[in-house]
Amino acid sequence: MKKLNWFARPEKFRNRLIMVILGVLIQGFGLSWLIEIHFGTDPCSAFTQGVISHIGLTFGTAQLLINLILFIIIFLSDTSLIGFGTIANMIFIGYISDTCRWIYSRIFPAHFFESMPVRICILLPALIVFIFGAAMYMTAALGTSPYDAISFILAKKVPHIPFKYVRIAWDTSFLLLGWIAGGNVGPVTFAIAFFLGPVISWEQKKLAVFIS
Repeated sequence: MKKLNWFARPEKFRNRLIMVILGVLIQGFGLSWLIEIHFGTDPCSAFTQGVISHIGLTFGTAQLLINLILFIIIFLSDTSLIGFGTIANMIFIGYISDTCRWIYSRIFPAHFFESMPVRICILLPALIVFIFGAAMYMTAALGTSPYDAISFILAKKVPHIPFKYVRIAWDTSFLLLGWIAGGNVGPVTFAIAFFLGPVISWEQKKLAVFIS
């Protein structure tokens, strides 16, 4: 039977756990803005939005169910990718986004996010916040989200193909599924699908000082 080496506690575990918590909170917050301004979201969230347009679930619940399906694949393939970050990401990001959007509905006037100047002003900060949160939780190396983990599993199956291309192919597939399902696919979706990996790699080098 395969040894379960998940939920390991590496060096500077406390710092890493703090990074996971902050990263998930920040990413969920950034995602809430991306959803509101309708310039597209990350491919996984776009697919989730397509799903909830056909069934009566909240975004957070649908995101959790999709991640649970992917989690089963990871559990059967490579348990080393499972950790505290995996659970935090798959459970909380969607619900954090839902909670933030509920707060916005109580604070901002109706149709506030439909204004083009508002959408444009929010776009870049929202994208930066989302990517920063993702980089923070990934740098902590306490487990990978189910969606992200699949790209690592696929990369191991095709070692002759650079990881960045495997990741782009994986993101693009969900982008297309999201578009077919009627999700929020836009310029942000394409930007994340093609550039998220390299940007996160750069940010991880800067954040690594907190766990080195």
